[in-house]
Amino acid sequence: MSSPTNVVESPITQRQTLVDFLAAGGRAKADWRIGTEHEKFGFRLDDLRPPTFEGERGIEALLKGLTRFGWAPVEEHGRVIALLRDGASVSLEPAGQFELSGAQLETIHQTCGEVDTHLREVRTVADELGLGFLGMGFQPKWRRDEMPWMPKGRYRIMRDYMPKVGSLGLDMMTRTCTVQVNLDVANEADMVKKFRVSLALQPIATALFADSPFTEGKPNGYLSYRSHIWTDTDPDRTGMLDFVFEDGFGYERYVDYLLDVPMYFSYRNGEYVDLSGQSFRRFMDGKLDALPGVLPTLRDWSDHMTTAFPEVRLKQYLEMRGADGGPWNRLCALPAFWVGLLYDDTALDAAWDLVKDFSMAERHALRDGVPKHALKLPFRGATVRELALEALKISAHGLQRRAMTNHNGADESIFLTPLIEFAEANETPAERKLARFHGEWNGDIDHVFREYAY
Repeated sequence: MSSPTNVVESPITQRQTLVDFLAAGGRAKADWRIGTEHEKFGFRLDDLRPPTFEGERGIEALLKGLTRFGWAPVEEHGRVIALLRDGASVSLEPAGQFELSGAQLETIHQTCGEVDTHLREVRTVADELGLGFLGMGFQPKWRRDEMPWMPKGRYRIMRDYMPKVGSLGLDMMTRTCTVQVNLDVANEADMVKKFRVSLALQPIATALFADSPFTEGKPNGYLSYRSHIWTDTDPDRTGMLDFVFEDGFGYERYVDYLLDVPMYFSYRNGEYVDLSGQSFRRFMDGKLDALPGVLPTLRDWSDHMTTAFPEVRLKQYLEMRGADGGPWNRLCALPAFWVGLLYDDTALDAAWDLVKDFSMAERHALRDGVPKHALKLPFRGATVRELALEALKISAHGLQRRAMTNHNGADESIFLTPLIEFAEANETPAERKLARFHGEWNGDIDHVFREYAY
């Protein structure tokens, strides 16, 4: 989840301003970049509990420790709640899940180097504090009421609102981790094609990255429980966005969708004003009781866009949101998968050919079935595995045509290796952990912290 945005404080008086704001994200292909974000669970090495915000071994101490590497602190009410450096940021999810929002980079090689540097820096400070970090989609051991809360104003508002609209929203906030990639578009037509392809194929990414099979120390019956959680978080702001596939879809239609997503807050004068459940349309008319006569600004709009949580999210770029968090190599694989599909014209055409005749019912069947069955979900006489293998082949060819090589001459398709291996073996990371849980771990979930920590 994002920290307060930094855009011009221009009052919004017309809907067209919102449409123009989205459209302004279009870039020439030569300027397309890759922004990768990933979250991870912190735990204390001695008792495996998540660290609190305060204290000698707390999350704030970790943030302050990272400033030795040139990160600039961001404060809220005198507490360090984020870090900034060279176009990247480190921020906190509601229960202290530690997030790197990477800089806009040109290649997956650079992305992987950025992730590696970040994990090394975090490990350096975390070792001093007796902390470790784990990449998975869902907290495998601790109950919701055992998770700490970070002192961020927006999370207090969301915490109060979530139980009103779904039964799993607080689990989403406190016990999930993801990896996502943010990718550019050239113009409206390019955005529409990429949006449709990525939305239709998002369940494939969910299947390949499925790694959240445990809840409170026991199997939960899912392979991506994180993905399942989104089905009962808040129907007003989640889901597959069927309107994206309708004729005439474009920036205006997405603006109308966002205008109907209930608000959470407005960030003003360093404070979060609770606007939960209220209409952005009424905000534009200056008719909010909490802010009488006040008109929203582009900052309010930018913040509001971050409070919609569909499987693919449009801001001034597209965000791929379907994957569970994981280890280092999968943090590189996720951007590689989507860059290969969306940043090469031939690959994008092939990916569209793969999904263009999916019915709405089929898209929903994939979305709803993958959290439990992943690659083994039946689809059109075969399984999701066959779809995944075809998507991976298209992505690999796209990356090869991009021909972005490292110092050894290897192109970006090398980062797809773990995903190809999962698909060929027809076995997700979640299934591999389950096998160990029922086998050599003898039902003791504590092993996952020792054996899979960064």
